[in-house]
Amino acid sequence: MSPQRFSKPSGARIRKKEKRIAYFSMEIGIDPKIPTYSGGLGILAGDTIKSCADLHVPLVAVTLLYKKGYFYQKLDEEGQQTELPHDWKPKKHLTLLPKKVKVTIEGRSVTVGAWILKVAGIKGYSIPVIFLDTDFEENSEYDRSLSYYLYTGDRKYRLAQEIVLGIGGVRMLKELGFHRLSRYHMNEGHASLLTLELLRERRKGNNDWDIEGVRRLCVFTTHTPVPVGHDQFEYDLVKKVLGEFVPRDLLKQLSGGETHLNMTLLALNLSDYVNGVAKQHGKVSREMFPGYHIDSITNGVHITTWTCKSFRQLYKAYMPGWKTDPSSLRYALSIPREELWNAHIEAKTILINYVNSKTNIGMDYDALTIGFARRATAYKRADLVFHNPPRLEEVARKAGKIQFIFAGKAHPQDNPGKEMIKRIVSMSKKLDSNIKIAYLDNYDIDLAKILVAGVDLWLNTPRKPQEASGTSGMKAALNGVPSFSILDGWWIEGCIEGLTGWAIDSASDRESNDEDNAHALYRKLAEVIIPLFYRDRQRWIDIMRHTIAINGSFFTTHRMIQQYVLLAYL
Repeated sequence: MSPQRFSKPSGARIRKKEKRIAYFSMEIGIDPKIPTYSGGLGILAGDTIKSCADLHVPLVAVTLLYKKGYFYQKLDEEGQQTELPHDWKPKKHLTLLPKKVKVTIEGRSVTVGAWILKVAGIKGYSIPVIFLDTDFEENSEYDRSLSYYLYTGDRKYRLAQEIVLGIGGVRMLKELGFHRLSRYHMNEGHASLLTLELLRERRKGNNDWDIEGVRRLCVFTTHTPVPVGHDQFEYDLVKKVLGEFVPRDLLKQLSGGETHLNMTLLALNLSDYVNGVAKQHGKVSREMFPGYHIDSITNGVHITTWTCKSFRQLYKAYMPGWKTDPSSLRYALSIPREELWNAHIEAKTILINYVNSKTNIGMDYDALTIGFARRATAYKRADLVFHNPPRLEEVARKAGKIQFIFAGKAHPQDNPGKEMIKRIVSMSKKLDSNIKIAYLDNYDIDLAKILVAGVDLWLNTPRKPQEASGTSGMKAALNGVPSFSILDGWWIEGCIEGLTGWAIDSASDRESNDEDNAHALYRKLAEVIIPLFYRDRQRWIDIMRHTIAINGSFFTTHRMIQQYVLLAYL
């Protein structure tokens, strides 16, 4: 990230009189030095904020300050993951604000403070990001810890954090002087308790709740296509932790359940505009929640964050203005093939040097290099390519050498995800010399930038239909790297077979089958992709150019934010 991308605000001066959209997200990934993110949701939030700064969209963002970060991942020789604290110093990057508010948790009054970061756009317009903090002497040790860890702890800890985010966040914005808020945008259901705070603010009498008024203020984006991914809390736990914040009958009415507070349903019932994060995900969400109008706005990525240095220079030479107008990347079709390939080789050399310095594997600069970097969890199927090791070895022996670079953290409590990492590391020691495999630890923003730019091909193999969107392939596309992926999430929209990449499965497949998907993956590698890479370099470069012109130009947060402004904010 360039040093101009964000800054500690001098005196924390922000234009509070400007009418703004309040954007709430449990995690926000702005920079690896500020480890308040775990993966895709946080990176999307960070990219959203950066594009709002570039486009002068008046936003103020709210999240939690995680003083222990997510975790620092360390892998041993066998691929066993160890989680280490990721302590960082907020005062080096953020400014502590003097304002504080109170929330009630388990009957205790909990002090909530705030830090601020200003994210600056290309032309100097800034978006304030508010990080909520409970680590103050007047709080109990437990309450102080609510701003320590991301996605760890039990259900009570999670609910308490969501009270700080949703209720504490609304109160903090008001305390900081943000009175002209036209919309409250909930990025996933973690923040949906903010709707209850808005209801309490607008209550006219004991039983006169302005539900329609609150609904007109709220926007909700859901990211999860599987029921287990939606936060739910038993009402007895809610009563214990939150108290009678609103009457239980009203809470049941708004959250749609007799036994549990469903945070997604709470947001659905109190939002004027709701969207999924890809066209297919919108459809899946409507099937999950029948009777609700759920639109779709396909995710994107921030164009200057994820474009590597060599491609930035190339775009500057051939497409001036690309930073503010990503659609101009469609002219990538006119970039000379040799110059495009040289830019790619520069990025690939950086990646191979990095991998060899970290692993001592001795990866080749000329071999087809395939990247896979996602959260390590079972449905992502990072190990699908090793479903039939002898078949993979045969493909590499007959068609050409392959090397794989993997990265991704498994949640500390996700044992199947940890076992998947160990299996990949084990495969790296068993397969023949035509296949080289590296698994890089502690995947973060900096490592992602090197990976998405330096590989030749981006692989994504989620179990269909569990991929909401996926953005890693979009990042690769900005650097001319085509995708080879399952037709789920964004790839249904981005795949033009043989032009922007390749599909592993058929669009008609409703669910994934490991055996069928692996067979199709091997076949296409052997018959199409590997021969094309090694024997028809001109055609491969043409695919790279189309990847930039079609996918790189469209799947950006600039386009995404323009859709939010038109469909949700205005």
